[in-house]
Amino acid sequence: MDDVAHPAEPAHPAHAPASDVLAHVGANLRRHRGAAGLSQAALAERSGVSRRTIIKLEAGEANISLSGLDRLAEALGVTFVDLVAAPAASHLDLHEVAWRGSSADSVGVLRASVPARQEAQLWVWTLGAGDRYDAQPDPDGWHEMVLVTEGSVRIEQEGGHTDLEAGQHSVCSSAQQYAYVNTGTTTARFARIVVS
Repeated sequence: MDDVAHPAEPAHPAHAPASDVLAHVGANLRRHRGAAGLSQAALAERSGVSRRTIIKLEAGEANISLSGLDRLAEALGVTFVDLVAAPAASHLDLHEVAWRGSSADSVGVLRASVPARQEAQLWVWTLGAGDRYDAQPDPDGWHEMVLVTEGSVRIEQEGGHTDLEAGQHSVCSSAQQYAYVNTGTTTARFARIVVS
């Protein structure tokens, strides 16, 4: 099974240069896989991500979902940030573009990460009018907090949806199918904190 990005969850779609999105994944994946003493085949078996995808990721040629990166990190015994950030970067001050949507105004930027039971991440997101981000479920125990700073965002979850305007927030489990949708006519901006 190939673990490539779902069309609505591209790691770097055609209009975004690969160097801009998940720029450090290939080298970090190779380094951490080597440190763990795992072959590409062994990492594929341990993570559930195909060997072909791992080969392409290490060559800088593949797209992968954010949840696929989570599975690789877990299999390697490292954090998501260890895979996506520049090796010398401080986890307290990151600026890693990890997602771009179909609109040029849509981007997910990882800004910081701190230890929690496993990890906590601070993201800033923008969604162009009408754009959406469809997420894959995180493992049990993961939650997220979203604060809309501009525009409006609909959070669609398995049990329904929540509409948020600037200044409003939502807290929910991310261990379920969910999506962010800009239902407005202008760019929406929000902060997202993911905690496990």
